[in-house]
Amino acid sequence: MAVWTRTVYRGGEGELTEKKSRFIATVRPVKTEEEALAFIERMKKKYWDARHNCYAYIIGENQRCVRSSDDGEPQGTAGHPMLDVLTGEQIYNAAVVVTRYFGGVLLGTGGLVRAYGGAVQEGLKNSILIEKRKGVLVEIGTDYMGIGKLQYMTASEKITVLDTEYADTVRMRVLLEPDRLSRFRGAVMDATSGRAGWAELREEYFAELDGRVLVGDELEYRGET
Repeated sequence: MAVWTRTVYRGGEGELTEKKSRFIATVRPVKTEEEALAFIERMKKKYWDARHNCYAYIIGENQRCVRSSDDGEPQGTAGHPMLDVLTGEQIYNAAVVVTRYFGGVLLGTGGLVRAYGGAVQEGLKNSILIEKRKGVLVEIGTDYMGIGKLQYMTASEKITVLDTEYADTVRMRVLLEPDRLSRFRGAVMDATSGRAGWAELREEYFAELDGRVLVGDELEYRGET
């Protein structure tokens, strides 16, 4: 089974209206609790005139830091439903603030739970989410007779190819989930009669977005503040 985690690559905003109350969700990627708290403070300053700025965040792949706040709403009607959406989507390293402008009509406990959870879902719809997979960077060396076989195998097995270098020999760098290493290595050796070189370089997290492979620093979106 592949090792993967889901996180926010680029945050977004979503909004819904329930009985004249506006619920505005803002989603952002965060890596530390300090980043999450700073983001929450920015939202409170931005929406200073709102009745409530409720929040939820999850830090760490193993959910080592999980927090939520109802910010004055009845207990359990805002922060926890927001957190339920994040955990239900298996998202980590993310924070969301839902701002409520009160419309003058009480929603009741069930109405608040649906509104706050629904606002988070709207925010996630307008965010870009990626699945980060843990892989091993492997360099495979072969001669020009073997490259066609390697290209066919990587395509048919849907192996992520980072690049291919053509010189006196051909070197292909691929990313493989750990549980696929042994079988694919055996297939490569069989296809090349044992002549291929095989070097496992390092572990890498990677993801695919719009047909592009993201590795290293590329996994962190730099366009938001």
